[in-house]
Amino acid sequence: MPFLGLIFNALVWGLSWWPFRQFQAAGMHPLWTTVLLYTLSWLVICIVNRDAWREFLASPALWVVMLAAGATNTFFNWGVATGDVVRVVLLFYLMPLWAVLLARLILGEHLTRLALLRMALALGGAATMLAPAGGGMPLPASLADWLGVVGGMCFALNNVMLRREAARGAHARALAMFTGGVLVAGASASLMVSQGLAAWPSLPGPLWLLPLAGMAVLFFLSNLSLQYGAARLPANVTAIVMLIEVPAAAISALLWGGGQLDAKTAIGGLCIVGAALLSALEGRKS
Repeated sequence: MPFLGLIFNALVWGLSWWPFRQFQAAGMHPLWTTVLLYTLSWLVICIVNRDAWREFLASPALWVVMLAAGATNTFFNWGVATGDVVRVVLLFYLMPLWAVLLARLILGEHLTRLALLRMALALGGAATMLAPAGGGMPLPASLADWLGVVGGMCFALNNVMLRREAARGAHARALAMFTGGVLVAGASASLMVSQGLAAWPSLPGPLWLLPLAGMAVLFFLSNLSLQYGAARLPANVTAIVMLIEVPAAAISALLWGGGQLDAKTAIGGLCIVGAALLSALEGRKS
């Protein structure tokens, strides 16, 4: 059951790009979709454990978790809804690279040889993916690419801060993450509306509320599945199983027109996924 829970969570996230694009095609920006999806989880946490607010408000470190988690969802959901899904997901999974640097800065962890190896592997993969055809600096070529990279940075910060605040109550940490999903995405969407870059949330008709509610429930169940599985399996096993998200996103995007796969992306992607696997192996040895 723990394995199935993690697989379910990975599949939900790996396939999430498709419903985000459907809602966007119907007239609702992916940031507004993110706000509405996380509102359900946020309300459940508030109702189930009202004391979580007291601990959350008294813990400035959890405010960082709120911002990091909110930015992660904002950038990732926006990226997969508007860009090449394969590239966005692979660039997002540069996360182990940023995690090494942030763990050194925030937690004081030493840089091991294996950590340096996966940093080099991740950087090499990113450089291969992003290398321009005519030469030049290997930089993200589109807004969606940047969203994938920055989203991975924020996810790494979120994970490092959760490790730092592991002694905090589970409900307080969950409240911080869901609050971030609502506030950061909502603030970003509102700013875009004020600048004329997006519209207020709207759907063609009331029937669209049914798939939106269904997706919100699905995201809530996937989060519960992640917590259930991660609490019962070693961290390195969880990290490996969660990598199922990458092929789920890539295969579905290739089949349903959400992305393309050329030689550079394939080679660079293998290096990035290899770096993530090394991260899991290092967790097992520690």
